[in-house]
Amino acid sequence: MGTLGGAGLAAAAGRARTVGMEGDRLASQARSSGLPAGGATGESPGVDAPLLGGSGSSALLQAQVLDLDEDEDDLEVFSKDASLMDMNSFSPMMPTSPLSMINQVKFEDEPDLKDLFITVDEPESHVTTIETFITYRIITKTSRGEFDSSEFEVRRRYQDFLWLKGKLEEAHPTLIIPPLPEKFIVKGMVERFNDDFIETRRKALQKFLNRIADHPTLTFNEDFKVFLTAQAWELSSHKKQGPGLLSRMGQTVRAVALSMRGVKSRPEEFMEMNNFIEIFSQKINLIDKISQRIYKEEREYSDEMREYGPIHLLWSASEEDLADTLKGVASCIDKCCKATEKRMSGLSEALLPVVHEYVLYSEMLMGVMKRRDQIQAELDSKVEALMYKKADADLLTEEIGKLEDKVECANNALKADWERWKHNMQNDIKSAFTETAEENIHYYEQCLATWESFLASQTDLHMEETSEDKPEAH
Repeated sequence: MGTLGGAGLAAAAGRARTVGMEGDRLASQARSSGLPAGGATGESPGVDAPLLGGSGSSALLQAQVLDLDEDEDDLEVFSKDASLMDMNSFSPMMPTSPLSMINQVKFEDEPDLKDLFITVDEPESHVTTIETFITYRIITKTSRGEFDSSEFEVRRRYQDFLWLKGKLEEAHPTLIIPPLPEKFIVKGMVERFNDDFIETRRKALQKFLNRIADHPTLTFNEDFKVFLTAQAWELSSHKKQGPGLLSRMGQTVRAVALSMRGVKSRPEEFMEMNNFIEIFSQKINLIDKISQRIYKEEREYSDEMREYGPIHLLWSASEEDLADTLKGVASCIDKCCKATEKRMSGLSEALLPVVHEYVLYSEMLMGVMKRRDQIQAELDSKVEALMYKKADADLLTEEIGKLEDKVECANNALKADWERWKHNMQNDIKSAFTETAEENIHYYEQCLATWESFLASQTDLHMEETSEDKPEAH
């Protein structure tokens, strides 16, 4: 990535303006002809075959659970005919600046242009009389015109990330917000948190911010911009500008009431989507548990194997005739231990975080479906009130019209983000398992070559000793 040069920024901005104006023109033509903004069909060329689907027991890890072949129709849960429509038409809060079109209008002969780079690093421990917490440095580099500068540096704690996630869910209730890592409570850590815990969280927080930055709608959220650019006191002041406590309590009570009421008739496509989420949640949780168990067993195996090298070296000191052989065995064990450590490092970095992130994604998806149902339930309640209440009919009719638009907007946003999420999910999990498989192949090849070389040397040595012991022929 590197630092963005002035010439590169100017070129990117110029190209963005050209793309934006062309995008506005195409969108205007589409609206005038009655077509969706995404084109004549509104379909996306993206891969939309889900990773997991179908029914069956989750007690066993079937081979098809890990099958990532896009041609496997039997794994389809959600229809391939769902169109990936233009995100800009769903969220009234999304700016219509030319630069915002850069993620939605693509040139076939040019790569995608990335104009927002975020790094999370340098965790610092803070100890007060009340609490101990960690802050992280966040460096943002951008070429977007709506930012006052091309580079920002701020420090944020985990609670700030929670605030951002909440604001994104509030502004875009049916978009799939990236998950945050769980908030672990580390007992006994007064002066500092565990280093491994801090590093794991740092990586997860960086992925969270970069997923938002890569999202075609969330990346232009105003609260996200404030999070990246405002100093601590400015962020604190911005947080206080939200609705008051009573207002938030009222919204919570209404949301609970609507969730208890439920929806009378959920559209078929969202029934299929909900079924997919339930099956996906079961299977990804199963994969996560199996992966964690494999890692634990590998760790125990590595710890035990590490003890055998020194044992064979001690043994060689008391067996003069077997000294070279025992030292060779100790050397092979040491090499295999190092290869195992490397393999486990790859497992903990390539597979485990990806699988667990999608466990958290499955929980987020359930929340998104719940919020969609709440919006529809609100519409259903107004329609029912209009049927039994003749007074204020005009006011109810107006409210129903607004709610119908709100439901349609929410449904379209979810359908579009759903296709995008499935595409990313399949690529992420496929890459994780492919990389893990390649690491395993390399590991076993390395260990096999180590022992084969040792055994070959012992065979040659034995043949030499045998030939020397044979009596000379007269």
